[in-house]
Amino acid sequence: MAIQALLIILVVMAVLLVVGVPISYAIGISALAAIVQVMPLDVSVLTAAQRTFVGMSKFSLTAIPFFILAGNLMNQGGIAKRLVDFVLAILGKLPGSLMVTNIGANALFGAISGSASAAAAAVGSMVRDGEQEQGYDPAACAATNGTSAPSGLLIPPSNALITYSLSAGGTSVAALFMAGYVPGVIWAVCCAVVAIIIAKQKGYTGTPGKYDWGNLGRATLRAIPSLSLIIVVIGGIIGGVFTATEGSAIAVVYALILGICYRNITVKSFWNIVVDSAKMSGMIVFLIGVSNILGWVMAFTQIPQAISAALLGLTNNFYVILLIMNVILLIAGTFMDVTPAILIFTPLFLPIVKTFGMNPVQFGLILVYNLCIGNITPPVGNTLFVAIKVGKTTLAKVLPYMLMYYVAILIGLFLVTYVPFISLGLPSLAGLI
Repeated sequence: MAIQALLIILVVMAVLLVVGVPISYAIGISALAAIVQVMPLDVSVLTAAQRTFVGMSKFSLTAIPFFILAGNLMNQGGIAKRLVDFVLAILGKLPGSLMVTNIGANALFGAISGSASAAAAAVGSMVRDGEQEQGYDPAACAATNGTSAPSGLLIPPSNALITYSLSAGGTSVAALFMAGYVPGVIWAVCCAVVAIIIAKQKGYTGTPGKYDWGNLGRATLRAIPSLSLIIVVIGGIIGGVFTATEGSAIAVVYALILGICYRNITVKSFWNIVVDSAKMSGMIVFLIGVSNILGWVMAFTQIPQAISAALLGLTNNFYVILLIMNVILLIAGTFMDVTPAILIFTPLFLPIVKTFGMNPVQFGLILVYNLCIGNITPPVGNTLFVAIKVGKTTLAKVLPYMLMYYVAILIGLFLVTYVPFISLGLPSLAGLI
């Protein structure tokens, strides 16, 4: 029954996606098609409706719309320029300083805004003119911008990690947030190493002259209000002062006050931001709701157990099983967005890794890291195409540089996968796991 149900889900979902059906409807319909094989249609439809309602009724889901709103407020609040100046003041002496600055600013802005595409668009636009003036190759700059932007999705606050927490049955959001820092930094450092290598090959130097401590001080003062959002919200969540949901509401208030103080948010723009955030939140929450049907169908038909038995039939080597999972996730990420992929693959793979004693927190970072790579791989690769558009170049010119970045990022993936301390070190020290 499990294999039959899995084949029905995969075939129906693939057909629906090919003909252009939205992913949320494709997930719900494919799950319903599988369950009608084992129970009457009226019972199946009623059960599906109930599971959708249950999936959307979790209080912790409130954090996602609030963090989306906070991110959109930050996007419009004029903080990108301040973060770029701050990072440039720190890293300006390195070879290819503007490319390295792009990477650091993407990590910070992506973490604050919660969107890799927004980071690539905002930060990439900020550094583009300077790169052109200094004769940087637009294709190399676009590759650097695109590949570094998803690092912010690993650094909290992260909607992807909140979604995983819900899908994994309540894994601690605070532990996931704390665990995301090192993998996010590893992603950014891998990109920075490649950027410096490219810069040395092409002769891109850093800012001439002595290190300007005065400039660093001024840039830091200007960036502190924006950086404080991460400190206040994440510090409060990890310290137990408030929950992730309460922290998301605080982030909205903080971001709104900051945008008003910077005079970048008006009554009209605020209304537009709220409407856009509501539309995005509605799509994500509905997607989580219908994915709850899929999770229930998988549990009812024992699909995870069947997949576990199949993998263990191939090998009982846990390292090989993790490698197979990584390959599957990397392939899936090339044509699926992060959120639906998390909702689909968490109930499939999490029970398997648990049988080998892997902590759900570590698996969450492996899963999100894998799927973030999909943001920069064709044919979907939204963040990559945003970076190409911002950089005013083409995919053909960018791809040779992308290959270098892919290799570096995959090295980071193997570290996150096979070195548990990378994900579990900070949460363990903080007493969260």
